[in-house]
Amino acid sequence: MKDRYIATVDLGSSKIALSVARVTGEDVQALYYRETPSDGVRRGSIFNPEKASKAVRAAISAAEEELGVKIRQVVIGLPRCGIRQEIATASTERSDAYSCISQDEIDAVKNMALDTYPLDNEEEEEMYGAVAQSFSTEDAYHYSEADVVGMPSRSLEGEFKVFVGKKKAVRNIDIMLEKAGVAEAAKYFLPISTADAVLTPEEKENGVALIEIGAGVTSLTICQDGIMRYYCAIPFGGRNITADIKYECGFTEVLAENIKMAFGACMPERLQNMSEKTLQIRDEADGSSRQVTVKYLSEVITARVKEIVDAILFKIQESGYADKLRNGIVLTGGGANLVNCGNLIKQMSGYNVRIGYPRARHITVSGCAGISETSAAASVGMLMLASADTHIDCASEKKGGSATSSRKAASTADKSPAEPARETLFGEDEIEVVNPPKKDGKAPRKPKENGIFKWTKKKLDEMIGDLYDGMEQ
Repeated sequence: MKDRYIATVDLGSSKIALSVARVTGEDVQALYYRETPSDGVRRGSIFNPEKASKAVRAAISAAEEELGVKIRQVVIGLPRCGIRQEIATASTERSDAYSCISQDEIDAVKNMALDTYPLDNEEEEEMYGAVAQSFSTEDAYHYSEADVVGMPSRSLEGEFKVFVGKKKAVRNIDIMLEKAGVAEAAKYFLPISTADAVLTPEEKENGVALIEIGAGVTSLTICQDGIMRYYCAIPFGGRNITADIKYECGFTEVLAENIKMAFGACMPERLQNMSEKTLQIRDEADGSSRQVTVKYLSEVITARVKEIVDAILFKIQESGYADKLRNGIVLTGGGANLVNCGNLIKQMSGYNVRIGYPRARHITVSGCAGISETSAAASVGMLMLASADTHIDCASEKKGGSATSSRKAASTADKSPAEPARETLFGEDEIEVVNPPKKDGKAPRKPKENGIFKWTKKKLDEMIGDLYDGMEQ
């Protein structure tokens, strides 16, 4: 059986993540995952295709050289920010009321709903994705897609949630790929694929909020009854935290980012032994040195994280699903690596919180460094979706290539590796363990008075405070 190759590109504000997997029949093996500096991308969208194409081309060339393959196409994610969601419906009368509804009829109703949905401005907007919410027949109302298939009925009606974004953002992706000399294999709406990669079926069934903290965008995806019910994003993330450290401590952006990665933590009151220690930073250019305590650094980080989390928790309340999240919150993305970030969210919201590592079901990831980290969640989601599409084949082996060298590993590696343990400079006694979601399906206790259920009396601009401070223009 001929091998297929899947190559995915996750365009972030701070990094470009390129992953490559080989598909042999039902077996999928991750061969390559690398994060390289991004350029020409802001808040998850390309604003300079020329700069972005050079960064993507460099990432592709590095993968080709290491794997011995020629990458002709890539699977790429659509922008996460600037998305609005709407409801689209469609119905049809069936000629035979006693025949069973087929999957083809479900797909036809979905296409009908999307084709007839009126965009506010077709020249500037397009649909990024759509998720079926429920189906109804003459005898059954608000059933899932799986339950409706096989029912006899004279009529069929579907309700879909459509996600609409900017057409220019998609066009910039096309321009970037053309300049990078690579074709598009598929474009995916990342919230759908990321949720599949990180969440368990039980979490999606019982109700869960997935918060993904990236460099330029923090997004919220809510699932309930096994269906994606809500999505939104705000244009703030780890880069804003870095900017705060830069301005408050007088560091360069690169130094501020490195310090955040090495010493970044929320909740200074929980750091105990490390909180009073002082970092001495020496400037090799002029020989001068600066000092900052770990406690003050944590205070700067915590202030910004609180504002970001406040805005996201307000969106949870606004969604109407705040009291239906029986499995609480799952935190993923690069920002999930901040020490005590999950504990801070738990304290502010009253929900149980767990860190969401990509669950690479049906994908062998052993030996592929980095792909099991929280920052790789979107890449793993795209690999999972693309590997199921037999028409996608992104690369071919060069003569004498090295991509076949890892075949043996594919047959022996564990397809469900344990969640990786992240190295940290803080001791175990200085980090409070975040509780995993309950397995009994019971709703969490009502949050404290300073939790989300008190927010309905507040305006959004009062809650997020100085969130927009430090935002790039």
